[in-house]
Amino acid sequence: MAEYPEVLERLCDKFRSLEGIGKKTAMRLALSVVDMDRAAVEEFADALISVKNELRFCSCCQNIATGEICDICSSDDRDHSVICVVEDYRAAMAIEKVREFKGMYHVLHGVISPMKGIGPDKLKIKELLSRLDGSVKEVILATNPTPEGETTAMYLARLLAPLGIKTSRIANGMPVGGDLDYADELTLRRALEGRYNMK
Repeated sequence: MAEYPEVLERLCDKFRSLEGIGKKTAMRLALSVVDMDRAAVEEFADALISVKNELRFCSCCQNIATGEICDICSSDDRDHSVICVVEDYRAAMAIEKVREFKGMYHVLHGVISPMKGIGPDKLKIKELLSRLDGSVKEVILATNPTPEGETTAMYLARLLAPLGIKTSRIANGMPVGGDLDYADELTLRRALEGRYNMK
Protein backbone atom coordinates (compact mmCIF):
# COMPACT_ATOMS: atom_id res chain seq x y z
CA MET A 1 0.00 0.00 0.00
CA ALA A 2 1.32 3.45 -0.99
CA GLU A 3 2.35 5.88 1.74
CA TYR A 4 0.34 8.62 0.00
CA PRO A 5 -2.70 8.43 -2.32
CA GLU A 6 -1.71 7.13 -5.75
CA VAL A 7 -2.71 10.37 -7.50
CA LEU A 8 -0.36 12.35 -5.23
CA GLU A 9 2.47 9.85 -5.74
CA ARG A 10 1.98 10.22 -9.50
CA LEU A 11 2.28 14.01 -9.29
CA CYS A 12 5.32 13.65 -7.05
CA ASP A 13 6.94 11.33 -9.63
CA LYS A 14 6.34 13.94 -12.35
CA PHE A 15 8.08 16.63 -10.28
CA ARG A 16 10.94 14.20 -9.55
CA SER A 17 11.46 13.74 -13.27
CA LEU A 18 12.55 17.38 -13.47
CA GLU A 19 16.28 18.11 -13.33
CA GLY A 20 17.55 18.89 -9.83
CA ILE A 21 14.35 17.88 -8.01
CA GLY A 22 14.77 15.21 -5.34
CA LYS A 23 12.12 13.15 -3.54
CA LYS A 24 11.52 15.56 -0.65
CA THR A 25 11.34 18.64 -2.87
CA ALA A 26 9.04 16.81 -5.27
CA MET A 27 6.66 15.94 -2.43
CA ARG A 28 6.72 19.54 -1.16
CA LEU A 29 5.82 20.77 -4.65
CA ALA A 30 3.06 18.17 -5.00
CA LEU A 31 1.59 19.16 -1.62
CA SER A 32 1.77 22.82 -2.67
CA VAL A 33 -0.44 21.93 -5.62
CA VAL A 34 -2.89 20.25 -3.21
CA ASP A 35 -3.05 23.53 -1.25
CA MET A 36 -3.79 25.63 -4.37
CA ASP A 37 -7.35 26.41 -5.36
CA ARG A 38 -8.68 24.89 -8.58
CA ALA A 39 -8.30 28.10 -10.63
CA ALA A 40 -4.63 28.41 -9.66
CA VAL A 41 -4.00 24.76 -10.56
CA GLU A 42 -5.65 25.28 -13.95
CA GLU A 43 -3.47 28.37 -14.57
CA PHE A 44 -0.40 26.33 -13.58
CA ALA A 45 -1.38 23.51 -15.97
CA ASP A 46 -2.10 26.04 -18.73
CA ALA A 47 1.35 27.61 -18.26
CA LEU A 48 2.97 24.17 -18.68
CA ILE A 49 1.01 23.45 -21.86
CA SER A 50 1.68 26.95 -23.25
CA VAL A 51 5.44 26.45 -22.86
CA LYS A 52 5.26 23.32 -25.00
CA ASN A 53 2.86 24.82 -27.55
CA GLU A 54 4.38 28.27 -27.95
CA LEU A 55 8.15 27.90 -27.49
CA ARG A 56 10.31 26.80 -30.40
CA PHE A 57 13.94 27.15 -31.41
CA CYS A 58 15.10 30.27 -33.25
CA SER A 59 15.90 29.37 -36.85
CA CYS A 60 19.03 31.53 -36.65
CA CYS A 61 20.72 30.94 -33.26
CA GLN A 62 18.81 27.82 -32.05
CA ASN A 63 17.91 29.53 -28.76
CA ILE A 64 14.37 29.30 -27.39
CA ALA A 65 11.91 31.72 -28.95
CA THR A 66 8.20 32.36 -29.38
CA GLY A 67 8.54 33.14 -33.09
CA GLU A 68 10.65 32.07 -36.07
CA ILE A 69 13.45 34.43 -34.96
CA CYS A 70 14.23 35.23 -31.31
CA ASP A 71 14.29 38.78 -29.89
CA ILE A 72 18.09 38.82 -29.71
CA CYS A 73 18.62 37.85 -33.35
CA SER A 74 16.04 40.38 -34.54
CA SER A 75 17.42 43.24 -32.44
CA ASP A 76 19.20 46.15 -34.13
CA ASP A 77 20.84 47.01 -30.80
CA ARG A 78 22.98 43.86 -30.74
CA ASP A 79 26.41 43.37 -32.34
CA HIS A 80 25.78 40.84 -35.11
CA SER A 81 29.51 40.50 -35.79
CA VAL A 82 30.16 38.60 -32.52
CA ILE A 83 28.67 35.17 -31.78
CA CYS A 84 28.89 33.53 -28.37
CA VAL A 85 28.59 29.74 -28.68
CA VAL A 86 26.97 28.00 -25.70
CA GLU A 87 25.94 24.44 -24.91
CA ASP A 88 22.29 25.17 -24.14
CA TYR A 89 19.77 27.98 -23.72
CA ARG A 90 20.28 27.97 -19.93
CA ALA A 91 23.85 29.19 -20.48
CA ALA A 92 22.64 31.93 -22.86
CA MET A 93 20.13 33.05 -20.24
CA ALA A 94 22.86 33.09 -17.57
CA ILE A 95 25.12 35.30 -19.71
CA GLU A 96 22.21 37.62 -20.52
CA LYS A 97 21.71 38.20 -16.77
CA VAL A 98 25.14 39.85 -16.63
CA ARG A 99 23.97 42.51 -19.14
CA GLU A 100 27.52 42.98 -20.41
CA PHE A 101 27.47 40.91 -23.60
CA LYS A 102 25.84 42.71 -26.53
CA GLY A 103 26.56 40.21 -29.29
CA MET A 104 24.65 37.24 -30.65
CA TYR A 105 24.38 33.64 -29.44
CA HIS A 106 24.50 30.20 -30.96
CA VAL A 107 23.12 27.27 -28.98
CA LEU A 108 24.70 23.89 -29.74
CA HIS A 109 22.11 21.81 -27.84
CA GLY A 110 24.77 19.69 -26.19
CA VAL A 111 28.47 18.86 -26.27
CA ILE A 112 30.61 16.22 -27.91
CA SER A 113 30.54 13.16 -25.68
CA PRO A 114 31.73 9.87 -27.20
CA MET A 115 30.77 8.03 -23.99
CA LYS A 116 27.14 9.08 -24.56
CA GLY A 117 27.30 8.54 -28.30
CA ILE A 118 27.10 12.27 -29.06
CA GLY A 119 29.27 13.28 -31.98
CA PRO A 120 29.60 16.67 -33.73
CA ASP A 121 26.86 15.65 -36.18
CA LYS A 122 24.30 15.65 -33.34
CA LEU A 123 25.02 19.26 -32.39
CA LYS A 124 23.92 22.47 -34.15
CA ILE A 125 27.37 22.98 -35.70
CA LYS A 126 26.23 23.09 -39.35
CA GLU A 127 23.81 25.84 -38.39
CA LEU A 128 26.69 27.78 -36.79
CA LEU A 129 28.86 27.46 -39.89
CA SER A 130 26.02 28.67 -42.10
CA ARG A 131 25.98 31.94 -40.10
CA LEU A 132 29.63 32.70 -40.85
CA ASP A 133 28.95 34.66 -44.04
CA GLY A 134 31.79 37.15 -43.77
CA SER A 135 30.04 39.58 -41.43
CA VAL A 136 31.08 37.69 -38.27
CA LYS A 137 34.37 38.96 -36.82
CA GLU A 138 34.59 36.91 -33.61
CA VAL A 139 33.27 33.64 -32.26
CA ILE A 140 33.43 33.25 -28.46
CA LEU A 141 33.46 29.63 -27.32
CA ALA A 142 31.55 29.61 -24.01
CA THR A 143 31.06 25.91 -23.44
CA ASN A 144 31.26 24.75 -19.82
CA PRO A 145 34.74 24.04 -18.42
CA THR A 146 34.12 20.28 -18.27
CA PRO A 147 36.05 17.66 -20.25
CA GLU A 148 33.18 17.47 -22.77
CA GLY A 149 32.91 21.27 -22.96
CA GLU A 150 36.65 21.63 -23.51
CA THR A 151 36.60 18.91 -26.19
CA THR A 152 33.77 20.69 -27.98
CA ALA A 153 35.56 24.05 -27.77
CA MET A 154 38.77 22.58 -29.19
CA TYR A 155 36.85 20.86 -32.00
CA LEU A 156 35.13 24.12 -32.94
CA ALA A 157 38.40 26.09 -32.72
CA ARG A 158 40.04 23.68 -35.19
CA LEU A 159 36.98 23.87 -37.45
CA LEU A 160 36.96 27.68 -37.46
CA ALA A 161 40.75 28.17 -37.80
CA PRO A 162 40.83 27.99 -41.64
CA LEU A 163 38.06 30.61 -41.88
CA GLY A 164 40.26 33.33 -40.41
CA ILE A 165 37.66 34.40 -37.87
CA LYS A 166 38.92 35.47 -34.45
CA THR A 167 38.06 32.61 -32.10
CA SER A 168 38.24 33.15 -28.34
CA ARG A 169 37.49 31.08 -25.27
CA ILE A 170 35.90 32.45 -22.08
CA ALA A 171 38.47 32.95 -19.34
CA ASN A 172 38.97 30.79 -16.26
CA GLY A 173 36.60 32.84 -14.17
CA MET A 174 34.50 29.70 -14.38
CA PRO A 175 35.44 26.85 -12.04
CA VAL A 176 36.44 23.56 -13.64
CA GLY A 177 33.45 21.26 -13.66
CA GLY A 178 31.03 24.20 -13.18
CA ASP A 179 27.94 25.05 -15.23
CA LEU A 180 27.29 28.53 -16.61
CA ASP A 181 23.68 28.55 -15.45
CA TYR A 182 24.80 28.21 -11.79
CA ALA A 183 27.52 30.88 -11.93
CA ASP A 184 27.12 34.26 -10.26
CA GLU A 185 27.06 37.42 -12.35
CA LEU A 186 30.53 38.64 -11.29
CA THR A 187 32.15 35.33 -12.24
CA LEU A 188 30.44 35.38 -15.63
CA ARG A 189 31.45 39.00 -16.23
CA ARG A 190 35.11 38.21 -15.47
CA ALA A 191 34.97 35.12 -17.66
CA LEU A 192 33.68 37.14 -20.61
CA GLU A 193 36.09 40.05 -20.10
CA GLY A 194 39.10 37.75 -19.76
CA ARG A 195 38.43 35.54 -22.77
CA TYR A 196 41.49 34.55 -24.79
CA ASN A 197 42.30 33.63 -28.37
CA MET A 198 42.42 29.97 -29.33
CA LYS A 199 45.11 28.83 -31.73
